[in-house]
Amino acid sequence: MNTRMRRAAVAVAATAMAVSLAACGSAKESGDKAEKNSAKKGDDLKIGLLLPENQTARYEKFDKPIIEEKVSELTNGKAKVIYANAKQDATLQSQQVETMITNKVDALIIDAVDSKAIANGVKKAKDAGIPVVAFDRLAEGPIDAYTSFDNEEVGHVQGKALLEALGDKADGGTIVMMNGAITDPNAALFKKGAKAELDGKVTYGKEYDTKEWKPENANANMEAAITALGKDKIVGVYSANDGMAGGIITALKAAGLSKLPPVTGQDAELAGVQRIVAGEQFMSVYKPYAPEGAAAAEMAVALAKGEKLDSIATSTVDSPTHKAVPTVLVPVVSLTQANIQDTVLKDGIYTVDEICTAKYKAACDKLGLK
Repeated sequence: MNTRMRRAAVAVAATAMAVSLAACGSAKESGDKAEKNSAKKGDDLKIGLLLPENQTARYEKFDKPIIEEKVSELTNGKAKVIYANAKQDATLQSQQVETMITNKVDALIIDAVDSKAIANGVKKAKDAGIPVVAFDRLAEGPIDAYTSFDNEEVGHVQGKALLEALGDKADGGTIVMMNGAITDPNAALFKKGAKAELDGKVTYGKEYDTKEWKPENANANMEAAITALGKDKIVGVYSANDGMAGGIITALKAAGLSKLPPVTGQDAELAGVQRIVAGEQFMSVYKPYAPEGAAAAEMAVALAKGEKLDSIATSTVDSPTHKAVPTVLVPVVSLTQANIQDTVLKDGIYTVDEICTAKYKAACDKLGLK
C-alpha cells in the first residue's frame, strides 16, 4: 500500500459512536456462541476477506489493501488476512465461505455477490463460531455487523446532480435509466434515491436493470435505447456506476452525437474521473473507501477477540432477515469538475500524474489541476 493511501486510511478511520449489539438466534445458539467466543483472543488472528468481483476497480485497488493495512495496524502486525475474490460468481463465493470455515478464520468480512444466496454461508460460518461482518452490501443471514455508505443517499446525490446538469431540459425531458445488478441490494437503494429526485421532473424513455455490473451490458442497453428513442431525444442518462457509464458513453459516441448528454456515475474510478475531466461524464459519487474499509477491519478484529462493538458502530440497520445490526455508514460526495482537487486529489486517492495523462493534460490544465 503506497504512502498516500496509508495516510488516507489512517486519517479517516478514527470516528466512532456508541450503539448496542443486538443478539439474534435461539437461546441455545446464543449460549453456544457466547461460550465459544468468551475466551479473549490476542492479536494472532486470521481474518477472512471475501470480495465480490474484479470488474469494478475499487475492490482490488482500494478495499483489499485498506482492510489489510487496518487489520495489521490493529493487531501489531500479527494478524493475517486470508483473501478471495468471487469474480461475480455467487456459487464460487459460497465455496469460498466453506474454505474460510475449514481454515478456521477468527472472523469473516463478506461483500456478497448475491445478498440472498450468501445467507446459508453466513449461517454456516456462525454455526462454526465465526462472526461475520457484511461489507458494502447488506448480506442476509445472521450477520454480526455491517458497514457501507448511505446507499439511498448515493441515489439522491446522483439524481440531484443529473437535474443540475439538465437545467431547463429536465422539464419532462427524456432520460435513460441504467440501474445496477439486481443481486446487489445497494442497487435498489441507489435507484430508490435517484427516483425520489427525478420522478415527476423527467420522462423515463428506457429503464434497465442488469444481472451484473458490467460495462458491456450497459453498452448494449444504451445502443438499444438509442435505436428505440432516437439519439437526439435523450437529454441525459442515469448510470448507477462508473463502469457502466463508460459503456454508455462509448455507445453515445458511436451514435455520432455532436454533444454528449450528461451521464452520472459512482465510485470515482480513475477512468470515470478522467471522463469527468474531459467533459464526457458529468459526475461520479466519491465514496471515501478508507473509512469504510477501516470500519470493517475494526469490527472484524473486535468480534474475533470477543469484544463488543459499542465504540465502533454508529447506528443500526435492519436486514431482510435480522433486526438492529450494528452499522457504520460513511457519507458520500458528488464529484464533478469543480471539486476533483478537493476530493480524490486531496485525499490521495489519485495523483495529478495518474489523472492527467497526455490524453487529458489540456483538459486538466484548463481545470487548474495540480
